[in-house]
Amino acid sequence: MNNQSPRYDILAIGNAIVDVISETNDEFIELEQLTKGGMQLIDAPRAKSLYDAMGPAREISGGSAANTLAGMSMLGRQCAFIGQVADDQLGEVRRSKQ
Repeated sequence: MNNQSPRYDILAIGNAIVDVISETNDEFIELEQLTKGGMQLIDAPRAKSLYDAMGPAREISGGSAANTLAGMSMLGRQCAFIGQVADDQLGEVRRSKQ
């Protein structure tokens, strides 16, 4: 039996999601068949189409598990996250902003 204290209070396993935040208008949302205030997972071709059509955007780490850990760490908990990250530009965003 190991007598050492655990390194982390909380371990989460989840999807290593990157949120893309952009200002737009209702016309763009309707044209692209999006839901205002909503979230949807998209594939690479759809992402490229949206990036090409929208204005400037911010890319930030997201996902339920990671967001929960962010909140818990603000409350002083030691947290760890396990998730698969792609070897692409969004994967780099995810790795650099944890």
